[in-house]
Amino acid sequence: MLAQRTLRSMTRAVGVGVHGGERVELTLRPAPPNTGIVFRRVDLPTSVAIPATALSVCDTRMATTISAGGDPGGPKVATIEHLLSACCGLGLDNLIIDITADEVPILDGSAAAFVFLLQSAGIELQAAPKRFMRIVKPVEVREGEGASLKWARLDPFEGYKLAFEIEFDHPAVSQTGQRVEFDMGSGQYKHEIARARTFGFTKEVEAMRAHGLGRGGSMDNVIVLDEYKVLNADGLRYDDEFVKHKLLDAIGDLYLAGHPLLAAYSAFKSGHALNNKLLRAVLADPTGFEIVSFDDERLAPAGLADLAPAW
Repeated sequence: MLAQRTLRSMTRAVGVGVHGGERVELTLRPAPPNTGIVFRRVDLPTSVAIPATALSVCDTRMATTISAGGDPGGPKVATIEHLLSACCGLGLDNLIIDITADEVPILDGSAAAFVFLLQSAGIELQAAPKRFMRIVKPVEVREGEGASLKWARLDPFEGYKLAFEIEFDHPAVSQTGQRVEFDMGSGQYKHEIARARTFGFTKEVEAMRAHGLGRGGSMDNVIVLDEYKVLNADGLRYDDEFVKHKLLDAIGDLYLAGHPLLAAYSAFKSGHALNNKLLRAVLADPTGFEIVSFDDERLAPAGLADLAPAW
């Protein structure tokens, strides 16, 4: 049987939110089979549980934010995409995440620190079959037209692969690869994708801070670009780090399906809002997907049984 996964032991992290700049503590705990990934706001008078699902998303400006029932006025957890991307890359199905503020810490701006944290806690197989969402017919969402066109789609595929293309008219970005393809079954997530950091432009910083955003951002956790070049002294981690970070974000956003996907994802200039719109379009048509498991893990798509060591 291809089994569900959780953590072997509890683990903690402390950091700041990239937008609020507030100190935040995370405590990540093992969870029983079929729990899914659930955030708990433990800083409130009564703790509030917020399941990490597509319908919990209440805001997609600058980051993916969830709240109980998707209520925009309720307690929230923002900037969840990097942590969820790490969970997907390691094949974690069940996790309780206690958090002491309304934003996941940015750490180094990538998913790599979360991968390290989760693997250090140990990954344990559970006595329940892993359940996948298999896409059985194409679904696509589009916004804009001409130069402002953006789109994202899912196609049937017995495995999980992703292709992402960006289009930035900026000298430093144009010199790098602006399209990337990645097969999750390759087992290379933590080497090829997880270390890609978020990026931003100096011209946007003042506007963001005027709106109370970006207060925890620095060159320790963001690739910063002026009009011509990357300002970080250590440069880029990948030749195509910009587009790889967008792919990293998409992996996290799509993990809000509630199950790992069996699908081919492709996107052009997509972001948190369009990724969520795509998942909602999938969920709105129950004939477009099926939930499947594999009694014999040898029958599962290559690589998906071994996304990370379980011990």
